[in-house]
Amino acid sequence: MYSNPILSGFNPDPTIVSTPDGYYVVTSSFEYLPGLPVYHSEDLENWELVGHVATREEQVGLADVPTPGGVWAPTLRYRDGVFYLIVSVFLGGRGCVVFTAADPAGPWSDGTVIEAVDGIDPDLAWDQDGTAYVTFARHPDAIQQVRVDLATGKALEKPRALWSGSGLYSPEGPHLYRRGDWWYLLAAEGGTDRGHAVTVARSRRPDGPFESAPHNPILTAAGTGWPVQNTGHADLVEMPDGGTAMVLLGVRPVGLTQAFSPLGRETFMTRVEWVDGWPNARLPQQAGVRPESVEYDFTSGAALEDPARIGVRRTPSEFTVPTAGGLVVKGEGDTLDALRPSFLAQRQRHLGMELRALLDVSAGTGGVAVRNADDNWFGIVATRDGDAVKVTAHAVVASFDRTWETVVPQGDIELAILASPPPSDFSAGAVGGDRIRLLVRAAGPAGSGDGEEVLLTELDGRHWAFETAKAFTGRAFGVFACQGEVLVRSLTYRGKD
Repeated sequence: MYSNPILSGFNPDPTIVSTPDGYYVVTSSFEYLPGLPVYHSEDLENWELVGHVATREEQVGLADVPTPGGVWAPTLRYRDGVFYLIVSVFLGGRGCVVFTAADPAGPWSDGTVIEAVDGIDPDLAWDQDGTAYVTFARHPDAIQQVRVDLATGKALEKPRALWSGSGLYSPEGPHLYRRGDWWYLLAAEGGTDRGHAVTVARSRRPDGPFESAPHNPILTAAGTGWPVQNTGHADLVEMPDGGTAMVLLGVRPVGLTQAFSPLGRETFMTRVEWVDGWPNARLPQQAGVRPESVEYDFTSGAALEDPARIGVRRTPSEFTVPTAGGLVVKGEGDTLDALRPSFLAQRQRHLGMELRALLDVSAGTGGVAVRNADDNWFGIVATRDGDAVKVTAHAVVASFDRTWETVVPQGDIELAILASPPPSDFSAGAVGGDRIRLLVRAAGPAGSGDGEEVLLTELDGRHWAFETAKAFTGRAFGVFACQGEVLVRSLTYRGKD
């Protein structure tokens, strides 16, 4: 019933609200800034990125968080004309923070820290008296809950155990709702891999006790060959027709064995039916993502107008400068394995991708890359070498860095990364990941040449998939600088599932 995934590329842990002007979804962003992307739709079908909650590093404090830390699992709620976003910034960030805004596109507040919440995946709900309840996960304990004064961030009581789950591994991702005379507690269990599941319990009171649904889990792809796997971490929203929709995360594994998911966890949607006072959900259908072809001409001066551009632990404006000749990316002596590399990125949104960038590296060293984590990326680095340009392809997995080199004539160069899904039959290569090709072409002064394209290497994408990278994010593609200044004249992204 929906164009699933509704948000492609890494967009895990979705949370949704209904408002007078449509629906809003926010997803996890981990170590990327700006963080907590905000998407809007009027019909639950067509979605637009309208802004971010965290536009300044100080709001979240993730400058030094390690992978897979950062901004985890938000909850978005709308009450009396105010938007609330509660989230935990994990592994060294600010901890549990609640932000507010009159407009979800921003600006958002600096945020109030709730020190009593010492876990992850916080949820926010109010009872009839206006008391705020924060429900959260604290592995390996039961789901916790505490009443909070949102204005000050002070707890009104000690956190207490609320529900131990249905019996599956690691109850987390709680969301609390009132429907009629019942309070429903939705949760994620089974971990965020192939055992992921959605479970539910209910109570007459927001603070319990909660009884588990007799048919838990109410949704899981575990043990199936369904094209969308790892389904879980759901949130519910009421629709205009009186029905209920569910947003949830899932992955799209490729190949014959469905073993590797190159894009990471994406956002899907499905319908919920209520039977005997309990929600029942169907696994989301996979409809694929519309083809996309985007060309960015950075010589036009419109360098940073696209809200989809992100940086690693800092915002793109900190290391980029628009000029008449193109976008300057400033290197600081770091490669992509640094905490805060000069990497201007976007989410890879399609299983099939063609990325091309026209660069001038006469004053610096840099190139193009696809990143999962500090120690999990592949790409091409170019640097001036006398009267030529030395080009090096990198394939980085944990502590291993395999390289391939070539030399092309001096002048502008075009670097390209092409990725395509593996075959889905019993032919050769069907058990691996997607097929990745790294290429270079000498483009001549200002791109005037017509040089021959050189294949640097071909890679098996299984090593840069969600199941192997374990970064909680997904692939982000873009341009970067290691040293000096790299001039980006243009960038092209073409995607097709």
